[in-house]
Amino acid sequence: MDKILLSPAIICRLSVRYFGKHNKRWVYKDGVRYGKILYYPRFPDFFSDPDHKDPPIEPSKLFMVKRIKPYKGIPFWEKRIIRDLGIDESTSEIAIVKNTPEMNTLLWKVKHLVKITPITFPYGEPTEEDINYTFLKETGECIVAKEIKVDDSRLQATEKFVKDQKRLDMDTLKRDSRLKWLNPW
Repeated sequence: MDKILLSPAIICRLSVRYFGKHNKRWVYKDGVRYGKILYYPRFPDFFSDPDHKDPPIEPSKLFMVKRIKPYKGIPFWEKRIIRDLGIDESTSEIAIVKNTPEMNTLLWKVKHLVKITPITFPYGEPTEEDINYTFLKETGECIVAKEIKVDDSRLQATEKFVKDQKRLDMDTLKRDSRLKWLNPW
């Protein structure tokens, strides 16, 4: 009997299984609707607890949207969304948008073209007075640097330290080290 030799490509092609997502709406009946978005909580699998609940999260109020793919070569409807967000070629590459259902549906359509980072406020949200002391990091942290105030007691302690006669300043240390080098005994 003749042996049939199969190439590795044929073996790989024979061993691949094609699993797809069901397109039946009745399969995904556990969805929760939030405005225009249908959210499917995590289904309990074999290893997890059947009474699993997703942990409560506090959604971010703002998103930082950054264009990561080129503007050229994408369909006109995606170009329109990118232009409306203000991150096309003629404007900047970063936009700050609100976290609303309407904006989320627009971002969902161009999610393969942009990087979406939620903006957090670790030191509190900025006010009108803090506008000059606020900056946004690449990680999405909005840092509000409050105005620095001088403490009088620390200022007086610094002046007392500088004017102290027993303090070892740089000139005294150099002179003493040189004398010890010349006469070590």
